[in-house]
Amino acid sequence: MAEDRQTDRRYPHNLQGVLQLAVDAGSAAEGPAPVQPMSEERKAWLTEALAEVCKGQADEVAQMKQCLAVLCKDEMGERERDGEEERDDEDEDQRETAFEMLSELCENLDNARDLMILGGLELCVSQYLCHPQSGLRWRAAQLIASCAQNMPQVQVHLLSIGALPKLVQLTDSDPHRTVRVKALYAVSCLIREQEEGLQAFLSHDGFSVLMRGMQSENEKLRTKSAFLLLNLLTSHPEQKDTVVSMGMAQQLVSVLRTPHSPFHEHVLGALCCLVEDCPQGLKDCREPSLGLEDLLRQRARELQGKEESQEELDFCERLRITCFRKQQSDESGMDR
Repeated sequence: MAEDRQTDRRYPHNLQGVLQLAVDAGSAAEGPAPVQPMSEERKAWLTEALAEVCKGQADEVAQMKQCLAVLCKDEMGERERDGEEERDDEDEDQRETAFEMLSELCENLDNARDLMILGGLELCVSQYLCHPQSGLRWRAAQLIASCAQNMPQVQVHLLSIGALPKLVQLTDSDPHRTVRVKALYAVSCLIREQEEGLQAFLSHDGFSVLMRGMQSENEKLRTKSAFLLLNLLTSHPEQKDTVVSMGMAQQLVSVLRTPHSPFHEHVLGALCCLVEDCPQGLKDCREPSLGLEDLLRQRARELQGKEESQEELDFCERLRITCFRKQQSDESGMDR
């Protein structure tokens, strides 16, 4: 058929071409399609296209193996002088490049699974999260995050090999700013929508780590810590009592008193969670010595008319109404 003879010119010989052929065929069909034998030309095109797809996946696996070979190189060649290791710049550059390539490749979920099978994640956890070079530590954390996102199988594997405690420790105490941020990103990928990960996070006092992150001088870490806290309280309201018992409400208000920053939006959102359906959280926020009502009024005045701050203003008003208008109503009822 003339249509079959044009197929190889209309569609590229790759996965995109196969998918486009299927879409076009489905769009063109009106009702049940008659069963017809596939022409030899179309059969040959489909065979070649699928071969290209398989070849592409095999090529990516080969690239991952090459990257892992670079990362597995024996470090005995690194020189020592006067009792201190001298950094081998070329070797470090090669390893950083290998990590960057792996992170890019593992945006494909199949590649992330293949990297797990190849032992790449164990290598990250056992050797690179504790590597003396910060550039390799944060790239290892970033690769773990890339692989763990939306991949329960990979998440469970990483939890089983002890990734989470190391990432929590890096988040809390690594001297390098970027390492802390990337480690927290990886923590988030391991615990959000993952009950086993959340329980492991709680067992390592994860909420305290987030609180210290919000109190740090690292703006990105503050923002990500506050956002993750808000997400966890929203997704797991059963954790409110645990958080409140730690004095989190008072500490969050203290954070709000620091110079204004965009991450305060997430802090206000977290406070809203702590006062809704949580009597102790509401009581803590109403404590007169905290001065929260005046702080909220002042913040609302500062945010008025700023379109980019509308969500923060909404949280501010929601918190003020929940805490103080209800309190005034309750007190009026008692007077009557």
